[in-house]
This record gives sequence, C-alpha cells and structure tokens, in this order.
Amino acid sequence: MTGPRRPGVQDALRDEATRAGWEKDAVHGPAPGQATSGAKAPLRAGLALVVIAAAQLMLVLDGTIMNVALPSIQKALALPPADLDWLVTAYALTFGGLLLAGGRAGDLFGRRRVFRAGLVLFAAASLLGGLAPGQGALVAARALQGVGAAVAAPAALSLLATTFPAGPARARALGVYGAMGALGSVAGLLLGGVLTEYLSWRWVLFVNVPIAVLVLAGTSALVDGGRDRGRADLPGALTATAGLAALVYAVKRGGSHGWADTTTIAGLGAAAVLAAGFVLLQRRSRHPMLPGRVLRDRDRAAAYLVIFLVGAGMFATFYFLTLYMQVVREFTAMGTGLAFLPFAAGIGLSAGVTGPRLLARASGRAVTLAGLAPAAGGMAWLALLTPAQGYLAVLLPAQLVAGTGLGLVFVATTVAGVRGVAPEDTGVAAGVLNTAQQVGGAVGLAGLAAVASAATAGAPPGTAAADALTRGHTTGFLVAGALYVAALAVAAWLPRAGRPPVTS
Repeated sequence: MTGPRRPGVQDALRDEATRAGWEKDAVHGPAPGQATSGAKAPLRAGLALVVIAAAQLMLVLDGTIMNVALPSIQKALALPPADLDWLVTAYALTFGGLLLAGGRAGDLFGRRRVFRAGLVLFAAASLLGGLAPGQGALVAARALQGVGAAVAAPAALSLLATTFPAGPARARALGVYGAMGALGSVAGLLLGGVLTEYLSWRWVLFVNVPIAVLVLAGTSALVDGGRDRGRADLPGALTATAGLAALVYAVKRGGSHGWADTTTIAGLGAAAVLAAGFVLLQRRSRHPMLPGRVLRDRDRAAAYLVIFLVGAGMFATFYFLTLYMQVVREFTAMGTGLAFLPFAAGIGLSAGVTGPRLLARASGRAVTLAGLAPAAGGMAWLALLTPAQGYLAVLLPAQLVAGTGLGLVFVATTVAGVRGVAPEDTGVAAGVLNTAQQVGGAVGLAGLAAVASAATAGAPPGTAAADALTRGHTTGFLVAGALYVAALAVAAWLPRAGRPPVTS
C-alpha cells in the first residue's frame, strides 16, 4: 500500500463519479493526513484490519451463539420454555435500539475512544453473564452485552474508513469486514455447539473476554480520524432508541402472544409515535443525530433496505435450521454446529475472496444482484426438507448455495452503505447499516416464527409431530426466500439516482 497523497482535481472528479452509483471504489476518501505512511504502513494496516475484523466477528456471532446452547441453559437454570427467547431478545433489543446513538457517539467523542469503551463494556457483561446464577442476572447481562456491541460496532466500521485510503485497499478491507458480518452469525452457531458440547453453556459468554482483551491490545494501530464539532443530540438518541426497542419488543411479543395482544398493540403504537417524534426532532435540530444527508443518497438508502430484508430472512433461517436439526433430526449441539459448516464455507469464500474481486470489476449493484439470486434459490431448496431427508441431498448443497449468495450481498451492501459520506458522518452511516441488519433480523425472526407456527398448527389431523414441525420450518424458508426476492427488486429498481448533494 502506498503512502497518502494530496487530493487533487482527478480525485474530486472520481469522487463525483462514484457518487452516481454503486461503483468499485465508491467510498469517501480520508481527510489528508489520515492514512498511514512510511515503511510500517503495511504492517500497521494489516494489524488494524485484524483488530476490526476480530471485533466485528465477536459482536455479530453473539447474536446467534446462544441459540445452540438454549436447551442446556434451560436445563441448568430450570427456565420455563416460554422465557427462553428473552436470552436472545434482550441482546437484540439493546443492540438494535442503541446502534444509532452509538454511531453518533463515535463521531462526537472520538471513534477509537468509543470503540475501546464499547469493548470493555461488552467484555464485562460477558463475564457477568457467564457467572450468572439465574435467569434475571443472565438476561440483564445479555442486555448489557447489547449496549456494548451497539457502542463498538459502528465505531469499528468508521475506524476502517479512516484507517484505509479510498481505492483497492479500502475495498479489500470492506470485503473482509462484510465477510465477518455475514460469517459471524454462522460462526456463532458453530462455536456455540462446540463450547456447549465440550465445556459448558457458560463458555459461550466467557469466550468473549479473551477476544476482547486481544482486540483492545491492538487498537493503537487504528487511525482515529476527525471529530464532529457538533453536540450530542440527546432527545434524538432517546426517541430513536426507545422507538426501535418498542418495535423489536412488540414484534417479538406479537410472534408469541398474538397481534391482538394489548401489550403488542401498545408497543407498536409507542414505536410509531416515537418514530414520528424522532423525525420531527431531526428536522428541527441544529445538530441531528441522523443528518438527512446520510439518507438522501438513494443508492445508500437502497443498500440499507436491502440489508434489512436480508437480515430478516437470514436470522430466521438460522433459527429454523437449528430447530430442524435439534428437534426434528435430533442432532447433538456439536452435530448442529458442524452441520452449519456449508453455510460458513459459502459465506467465507464469497465474502472474503470472490466478492472483493468482483467489486474490482463490476458495480456494487451487479454484485448484489448476483448474490441475492442464489440466496433465494437456496431457500427454495431448503423448503424441500423432510423429517427423513438425507443431509447430502438438501441441507449441505442448499446451505452452500445460500451462503455463497449472502456473502456477496454483505460485501456489496457494506461498501454502498458508507459510500460517499462525509468523514464526520461515517459513524452514523455505519450505525444505520448495523441497525438495519439487527432490527431486520429481530423483526424477521418474530414474523417468520409466527408464520411457521401457524403452518405447523395447520397441519392435517393425524400428522406426525416431526412432519408438522418440518412443515412450519419449510414454510419459513419460503418466506425468507420471498424476502430475498424483495431485496433483489430493491437492488434492481433503485440502483442509481441523480447526482446526490455533496456531503463534504
């Protein structure tokens, strides 16, 4: 990697050209002097990428690592089945609800400082969760983990943008980051199975502590970048956080208690009121938490919508596959983790190798479309599962195809999600990207779980339990595939807007 050079007329023309579409190097360059120079630049950049990638992997995998361990936790702590979902919901509520505030905090107070604070909080919460004596303490620790993740995750993506100069170096780095975002969910299922089977369910929490310590040790390699001279938008942060939390909670409750439930309706109403209040506050604030210029680029907005739909389908897919393997097929925790290897391999290869190479030759739109088509096809393939279906006939190839497609999508949308933003807005842009995925996952899981439950309940009388459950799971796969098709339509029909306003 070469040292920094002064931006000139050619750079300005290139930046304007990239803002017209999802192009190869479509990411705003760093401010002069931010890129690392000298003989140590490649080593420092490599260490920075390892630090950011490890942090992203750790934060994302915690969204799924608990899934495989749930039966063991239920038995160890004598939890009622109806309360198990809180171990997943508590993390999703605080993670999705606080991401925008976390992204803005990095822009205001320094991204590296906020990143370190988030990692410390995440590690402390993981330790407390591993030592939790009962349900209340464990749920509280999971919620605190979500707070730490919401602070650290957008700061990680912002630090990537300020550490790597625009061009092939940043494209490769974003490819690795996107791979970790996609691979993390699958890695959580794999690691959860191994730790639960051979150690204890408590290690799905303890494992975060040494990883966080190692990441903290390497944060000196990160380039902090500039700060926004504005002030914290506390009213905006409160309304956004409360609104997203109300939405996620209401959808989660609606999936288990019904959409006519009084608390569900109240939650949805509160989310709508808070969302309207947030929009009004942002329009009137002199220092808004979510500047309108971040969403004004239709290409970027389309990327956020695509990742929302993909997150909704992917999180539900992992949930249904876990239930199918453990309940219908009676796989062990370790066996379930190993059974997800094709998904992990597909995502890892496409996001880490194929995706960045394709982005060097084609537009982000083309790469996104190329990924969504096989992702939807993989869901249709999974819908062919039966209680006695051989692993090699459906589970292995369908996961490989879907994972390969999703890896491409994550790389392309990660690039598009932060493309063209001003340096002081990278934190909030990263927060929106992560929020879209996490909230999409929470909403999609609740909605698709309700659809699957209805399909299971609607099985003909006399149907065996395994057949009825599989009917529900395969229905969920079909709906997940429909979400990917909807995302494909968004990427195809809203790929290019007119020249957006200059953001810097």
